[in-house]
Amino acid sequence: MSKSDFDWDSVSGKGFGGGYSKDQKKSLEDLYNNTLTPLAEKEVVKGTVVGITDREVILHIGSKSDGLIPIAEFKDNPDLKIGDIVDVFIENQEDTNGQLLLSRKKAKVLTAWDSIQKALDNDTVVEGFVKRRTKGGLIVDIFSVEAFLPGSQIDVKPIRDFDIYVGKKIEVKVIKINYSNDNVVISHKVLIEKDLEAQRGLILNNLERGQVLEGVIKNMTSFGVFIDLGGVDGLLHITDISWGRVTHPEEVLKLDQKVNVVVLEFDDDKKRISLGMKQLIQHPWETLSADIKEGSKVKGRIVNVADYGAFLEVIPGVEGLIHLSEMSWSQHFRNPQEFLKVGDELDAVVLTLDRDAKKMSLGIKQLVEDPWKKQDLLTKYAQGTKHIGLVRNLTSFGLFLELEEGIDGLVHVSDLSWTKKIKHPSEFIKVGEKLEVVVLELDVNNQRLSLGHKQLEQNPWDTFETIFIPNSIHRCTILAKNDKGAILELPYGIEGFCSSKHLVKEDGKDAELGEALDFLVVDFSKDEKKIVLSHTRIHKPDMKDEPRKPKVAPENAEVKVEEEKK
Repeated sequence: MSKSDFDWDSVSGKGFGGGYSKDQKKSLEDLYNNTLTPLAEKEVVKGTVVGITDREVILHIGSKSDGLIPIAEFKDNPDLKIGDIVDVFIENQEDTNGQLLLSRKKAKVLTAWDSIQKALDNDTVVEGFVKRRTKGGLIVDIFSVEAFLPGSQIDVKPIRDFDIYVGKKIEVKVIKINYSNDNVVISHKVLIEKDLEAQRGLILNNLERGQVLEGVIKNMTSFGVFIDLGGVDGLLHITDISWGRVTHPEEVLKLDQKVNVVVLEFDDDKKRISLGMKQLIQHPWETLSADIKEGSKVKGRIVNVADYGAFLEVIPGVEGLIHLSEMSWSQHFRNPQEFLKVGDELDAVVLTLDRDAKKMSLGIKQLVEDPWKKQDLLTKYAQGTKHIGLVRNLTSFGLFLELEEGIDGLVHVSDLSWTKKIKHPSEFIKVGEKLEVVVLELDVNNQRLSLGHKQLEQNPWDTFETIFIPNSIHRCTILAKNDKGAILELPYGIEGFCSSKHLVKEDGKDAELGEALDFLVVDFSKDEKKIVLSHTRIHKPDMKDEPRKPKVAPENAEVKVEEEKK
């Protein structure tokens, strides 16, 4: 309906609206309603900025009335002007004051989640802003929603400093959405992996043994390092880092360090690549000075200590073994770890050298004179000289006494005491104790020294021969008993023997252990250091010992002897 079609006369002199017919009113109502857009609450619509005040922004969304939004919700858009179109959320079409309630904040949240879902569904790249770091990763703003970027998804190589990303823009892909707790997980790594696919394929297709490549150390372990060759990882084993001994890779290498490596091996699928570094330089044995030969003195550092010896690194990659037997002239040196430790720097003498086999044996005891070759040895340890030594070892036949480093002597068990019958040296002395001795015999050529302890005193059996004469009586104590007889303790601390039948007392009972009685000397032998006694002979003087029956040889004894001779 145009202005020319309107009948002004029909309304003249009448009240407001009174000049309209029913058809005309309906026509006007339809015309008005067609200018409005049908709206529903709780949805996002487009709104046009029609006014801006200090406190509010006025937007027209095609409704009967315009809506208001606090200007604080437009802080991220300081250049907002009349005519701009923005997304708004319809809170309420009409509040108690008849005002249309809108929200730009909620509109942004709803459209953001919609955009995030589309990014996940379409696998699209999204630009985000790194707001801050958090435990295990970064917080990135995408579509005004805080998303979590795990540390493992930042790059293909481990990231040790997350702070370098804070405050910067970063391209990511949405990889997971959890609506129950409004959580979004994103990844930057997937973008890098895609870029590396072509490069990885190129490297793998051209991979050959002996090929030298440049890589970056991405991870270090106790057994080696993993090197990024440009999208392909290879393992540099600890034994292939250096010709020298390396305890841990971190001793010579660092994370993110660029290194040149050579391809040693790779499997048919080329998924496992073995790399080497030491193979790029000449073997140290080939650079070992020609002046080093048997008898030369060398200086080095202990790099390993084993039960059988220690390894001395002369130059990096060249080691020599110092065997346990070449560490000290002492015969009682048992544990190299008591003498040397890793890191010790010392001199050594080259004993053997095989350059072809790359083997070298060293000695450190050779740095001092062999004590058995000292010029004053014959005088110092001449027969009859007295010394004090340290008990180093006990055996069933005697003990070894160390008089000085490298000089040991044997004290036979029979040379420990004149009077006591010692079955084992442990009954007399302990390892680690000191003992005074006299030299009995010295054999320099065979490095043997016989020592004695009892020889420090005069042989008391010369005196005992005049005291314990046959038929003399002495007070004795029974020390031990068995089926054959008893061991008696005589005066002066010596021991004697009494057979069982000579232990019978006058009352017919046998003498008991620990009992002290008078005993008569039946036999005395100075050479055998043996005294035979009897208690029964005191109260039975006429008692005689039964003569020993001689052993009768079997009839065929002579025949067997002749056969053995043959």
